Amino acid sequence: MADSRFFENKGPISIADLADVAGATLSEGADPNLMIEDVAPLDLAGPGHLSFLDNRKYVSAFEASKAAACVVSPALADRAPDGMALLLSETPYRGYARIAHAFYPGSAALGGVHSSAFVDDTAVLGDGVAVGANAVIEAQVRLGAGVVIGAGTVVGQGVTVGIGTVIGAGASVSHCDIGAKCDLHPGVRIGTRGFGFDMSAEGHLNVPQLGRVVVGDDVEIGANSTIDRGAGPDTVIGDGCKIDNLVQIGHNVRLGKGCVVIAQAGVAGSATVEDFVILAAQSGVAGHITVATGTQLAARSGLMRDSQPGVKLAGNPAIPAKEYFRQMAVLAKVTKDRGR
Repeated sequence: MADSRFFENKGPISIADLADVAGATLSEGADPNLMIEDVAPLDLAGPGHLSFLDNRKYVSAFEASKAAACVVSPALADRAPDGMALLLSETPYRGYARIAHAFYPGSAALGGVHSSAFVDDTAVLGDGVAVGANAVIEAQVRLGAGVVIGAGTVVGQGVTVGIGTVIGAGASVSHCDIGAKCDLHPGVRIGTRGFGFDMSAEGHLNVPQLGRVVVGDDVEIGANSTIDRGAGPDTVIGDGCKIDNLVQIGHNVRLGKGCVVIAQAGVAGSATVEDFVILAAQSGVAGHITVATGTQLAARSGLMRDSQPGVKLAGNPAIPAKEYFRQMAVLAKVTKDRGR
């Protein structure tokens, strides 16, 4: 259960209302007036709690759970313990997420500028903007209504930030336009100079990086991730992208909509990553290639050439995942046989 020091619970909420929130159907005989106090994992839940089951691996925990209610797929409903109310959904994890948001919508920051913050006279702040301690808002910045700027964050000259976006503590954003309802975690760096040099024995001359970073709506960028501005064309992060902690996005990269980039992955300059691509942890994408829509790149894999739509890749250099695992199986057998 959530620690009340950090999270404010809005319960209790009736199970009928929670079913509406989740887009789920109440099981036959469930009392629509049953009040749920909180959400909890299957093994920790008790009376008054709601949980969820989205993975068959946890069916035994579901069968033994003391939860008052559970979001579950109809296919597993018959495994529920007696007396448990069910919220039936084909997408139980999403349903649970919506319910958790209902209980814990997050604390709305109080609008206003902290006395220690600096806001340039030419900056424009929308209604309800909150600026934390020691933050810096430079000239000609435009912050939409409800934007939250964390303590110690620097918003560089001319930057625009869309309605409802939150930028965490200790971040710096420059040379960029950021969309609405984004969530930028502490320590994010956006708009830093791209890594571009003319290399020579006479010395490596940096090439001016004259583009921007353009971040779409509903984008999440994890702690200490960095996104370089373009060299001339912009670096673009599409709507709905989710970027984990410690990710590096190089200059001129274009991420399509709904991409997921997981911890310590990197995308080299001028790569194009099309819609709904998944780059798993510590994977890498070479520069100047196209990662086609729906591609999934396994952890610690390196993609060196264009991919085909919807392919699953693994290894370094990356090849189709089935082929990679077949090669690993053959290699394991060969080394075992040689050891006899």
